[in-house]
Amino acid sequence: MTFKPNFTRKKKRKAHGATFWDNEYKNPEHLKLSTEQSEDLEKFTRFVIRQKKEYALSPGAEVLDVGCGNGRNLVYLANNFGVSGTGYDISKAAIAQAIVASKGLSLSYSARSIAGALTIPDNSQFLVLDMMTSHFLTKEERLGLREEIYRTLKPGGLLFMKTFLKDEDLHTRRLLVEFPGKEDGSYIHPVMGVAEYVYSEEELINFLSERFIIHKIYRSHKHAFRGQARKRRTITIYAEKDPYL
Repeated sequence: MTFKPNFTRKKKRKAHGATFWDNEYKNPEHLKLSTEQSEDLEKFTRFVIRQKKEYALSPGAEVLDVGCGNGRNLVYLANNFGVSGTGYDISKAAIAQAIVASKGLSLSYSARSIAGALTIPDNSQFLVLDMMTSHFLTKEERLGLREEIYRTLKPGGLLFMKTFLKDEDLHTRRLLVEFPGKEDGSYIHPVMGVAEYVYSEEELINFLSERFIIHKIYRSHKHAFRGQARKRRTITIYAEKDPYL
């Protein structure tokens, strides 16, 4: 009889929240973190110019990015349009990279959660970016962030928002069943170990329309093929604070 040793694999401890993101920015294992600007943001800037709302992208215009990561989108706006800006991100490693990438630009950063009050003056921002960030917040925190964005935007200021879309997304359907969160419509991310909330299009439109004028909605495609899940589905919304307040 041959003895076979019983090896027990050591389970890798999950890093949650800010620790997860710090690890990813230092040594990416799970996500592709680009240093190039978002193509969706470039598309948005072309819309702004076509609509003759260049004031939101003019030299010195103040831009707030909630969930700025390594600063790639603020750096793009500063280099191409001369804006000034502020970026918040929960990851200290991301903020450190953003500071290095923004040398010589009128951009500042803080490592902090976007939940709660923002240290931004009333009616001071020409543009706010919420790109794949606020879905990590609770219901109360999402509502609070919406009100803070509204408060800090100038009348006529713009909101660019991108988030996951629940409709027809097979990945979301599976995650909601296999890893349900405390809030309806949320799940616990199996890698990050934190809750994520996913809107339906109707929910998101109703949520934003209480405060903003919605101008454009884009939905991603290629999320399924022959009944099989492919990419996560996203929704992008261009909105505006009423200019006649």
